[in-house]
Amino acid sequence: MLISEIFHSIQGEGELTGVPSVFVRTSGCNLRCNWCDTPYASWSPEGTTMTVDAILAAVARYPAKHVVLTGGEPMIAPEIHELAFQLKERGYHVTIETAATVPPRGIAFDLASLSPKLAHSAPDARLDDTWRRKHEALRRQPEAIAAWIAAGDYQLKFVVRDEADVAEIEELLRDTLCVVPPHKVLLMPEGTTLEGLRARAGWLSELCKARGYRYAHRLHVELYGNRRGT
Repeated sequence: MLISEIFHSIQGEGELTGVPSVFVRTSGCNLRCNWCDTPYASWSPEGTTMTVDAILAAVARYPAKHVVLTGGEPMIAPEIHELAFQLKERGYHVTIETAATVPPRGIAFDLASLSPKLAHSAPDARLDDTWRRKHEALRRQPEAIAAWIAAGDYQLKFVVRDEADVAEIEELLRDTLCVVPPHKVLLMPEGTTLEGLRARAGWLSELCKARGYRYAHRLHVELYGNRRGT
């Protein structure tokens, strides 16, 4: 597996915010989100080829019992199912952070952190039309989301840029044909700096109050800034 980085940090997003965790970031992605904050694992994948045993040994060097499989898109990584299984066998709590374009297909996990991409994620002119068409065709997969919801515990985490995004989110939720409780929907302001996050925090938090959704802070940006290994 091509691994971009393995590091010990604090979970900065979602229901487990604040929990010490080991992050295993696979390199490679089937999408090209314009605002991606890990381009070294998606737009220009880089890393080291590692066996499952080597990854397990790297994880074991840290005291945390929560492991986050992230990317890029971890669900397209070879041997991701074997890695998740071996982590569970060793007693780790496993979170899989995925754009939910690929169904779970029996993968072992404790929490699926599903982050479907909205229309504003489309790549800009830095990429040619081929990638833009591919991104648009793949980013929205309600059937895959439904499969994850049926497979175990989950959270639906959306990057929100403006209030119009909420209509798109709610249409996608309807298209899954699943009953999704509002508290399972987490809305996170788009931004990689505290200033950018705070610029959207006011109206987004009020929107969450009105609809019963959860406001999702990005704690790691506050603690460490937007940098690798955090």
